[in-house]
Amino acid sequence: MPTIPFGPLQTWYRVTGDLDSGRPALVVLHGGPGSTHDYLANLKVFADHGWPVVHYDQLGNGGSSHLRDRGADFWTVPLFLAELDNLLARLEITDYVLFGHSWGGMLATAHAAGNPPGLRGLIIANSPASYQLWLQEMDVLRADLPPGVDETLRRHEKAGTTDSDEYFAALKVFYEKHVCRLKPWPRDYLASFYEVYNDPTVYFTMNGPSEFHVIGTLKDWSVIDLCPKVMAPTLILSGRHDEATPVTVQPFQDRIPDARWEIFEDSSHTPHLEEPELFQKVVLDHLTSLI
Repeated sequence: MPTIPFGPLQTWYRVTGDLDSGRPALVVLHGGPGSTHDYLANLKVFADHGWPVVHYDQLGNGGSSHLRDRGADFWTVPLFLAELDNLLARLEITDYVLFGHSWGGMLATAHAAGNPPGLRGLIIANSPASYQLWLQEMDVLRADLPPGVDETLRRHEKAGTTDSDEYFAALKVFYEKHVCRLKPWPRDYLASFYEVYNDPTVYFTMNGPSEFHVIGTLKDWSVIDLCPKVMAPTLILSGRHDEATPVTVQPFQDRIPDARWEIFEDSSHTPHLEEPELFQKVVLDHLTSLI
């Protein structure tokens, strides 16, 4: 597997297409934190249209270095920003578009706020602008779950038994409504789930035991104040049934100077899987507008 050094550690990456094609590279930042590139693998399709695509696994999971003994003082936003900078430098990418999904969209926003000279455009996909907004909206979504589901979730969260089968069963009800509505779940999507299950270090440390029980170090993180600093043309994506509700996404639209927002009516948190043809058209239109 190809990796690049990041200090004493290794970052796994994959390039689809030709970085010397003359087109900006589409650099893909997955969610989590602590997930992997797998569930976003189908973004490689943009290489068929002439855009080189770079996937990578963020430190702590997948093909990158695993560090199960590291604590909260190690797993920080600056660490992952530095890893992205290192990836771009090592691969000599000086002309690029960032695609960030969920947590990756927040990370991409933080990177873009520094207005690096090579950044051609930004795509923020299914991301909240603030974890506090995210948690407020999670309460709304949880209250709308079938009878008994939220009670089961909260009972286990209070008892600290979020590793129980009953909790996972209740969690799946939420995920099937607001994360991925496809049945069965696609193999690439499941692959990332299995990776997090096998090594939840980063996810548990920075996020918590589930999408809505956020008790990790990110619980107060926000990129809202960074949005006005983003000068790159920005495409914002979300799903009508998304766990990243319009309330959580709105600050991106309101505060990024050059931003356009597309909502996928038949999607939740993964429109690239749920409505792939429309997703590809919308993203290609944005990419084409940048050249």
